[in-house]
Amino acid sequence: MKFPEPLLEGRLTRRYKRFLADVRLMDQEEVTAHCPNTGSMLGCQPENARVWLSRSDNPKRKLKYTWELVETAPGQLACVNTARPNAQARAAIEAGVVSELTGYSQCRGEVRYGEEKSRIDLLLSGHESRPNAWVEVKNVTLSENGQGFFPDAVTQRGQKHLRELMAQVARGDRAVLFFVVNHTGIREVRPADHIDARYGQLLREASAAGVEVLAYRAALAAEDGNPSGRLDLFEAVPVCLECAWSPDGKE
Repeated sequence: MKFPEPLLEGRLTRRYKRFLADVRLMDQEEVTAHCPNTGSMLGCQPENARVWLSRSDNPKRKLKYTWELVETAPGQLACVNTARPNAQARAAIEAGVVSELTGYSQCRGEVRYGEEKSRIDLLLSGHESRPNAWVEVKNVTLSENGQGFFPDAVTQRGQKHLRELMAQVARGDRAVLFFVVNHTGIREVRPADHIDARYGQLLREASAAGVEVLAYRAALAAEDGNPSGRLDLFEAVPVCLECAWSPDGKE
C-alpha cells in the first residue's frame, strides 16, 4: 500500500482550527494544508517540524494539500492522516499479514451495529469455522520513550466502541480492537491511563470479556529515516494492558 504520488516536504508553521496547517515548502512557498485529524495530535506537531504533504489536483477541493506525515523526533515518523488506518488495516488483513484474522472471505466497512448506534470499521465474515469478526481500528501516534499510547485525549466515542465490542462477544461473535501503529518509534502499545483513565479501565474489562486486542506497525520510513512512500502494516507490536505507566518509561 503506497501513497498515490510522491509527498512534498516542508516545515510546519502552525496547526489551527483543528483542520488547518500552515506549511513552508522546500522552495519556501507558504501553503495551507488540510489536517485530517480531529484529535489532539499530542506529540505530533513540534514547532518547525519536518512534515510531508500529499497534493490533489481535484478542482472541487478548497485545499489541494493534505498533511500526511510528521517527523516527531530525529528519524522518527508518524502518519497523522486518520483517513489512512482503516485502509491500512483492511489491506493487511486481506493480504494475510494479520495472522489472527486470516480465513475470512468477505470484508465490509462502515457497517451499522450495536445498541449505541455505531458503525464498525471492518466486518469480516465467511470463515469456514469461526464466527464473524467485528474490527474497530484505532490510530496510534502518541509515543513516549518508545511506548505507544491510546488515546491521546479523553474519548467518549472510544469508550462507546469498547462497550459495543463487548456486546458482540456476548452475542457469540469475535470482536477485535485493532491498533494501527503509525509511528516508527513505538515498540509497544499501552492504554493511556494518564490521559483517559476510564478508557484504560474499559479496555481491560473488554479484554477480560473476550475482546481481542491487536497492534501492527506501519512501514513509513526507509533506512535513512525519510518517508518510504509505503503505508503497509508489516509486523505485530506487543500490547501491554497491565503495565503501569510512568513518565520516564520505567515500570
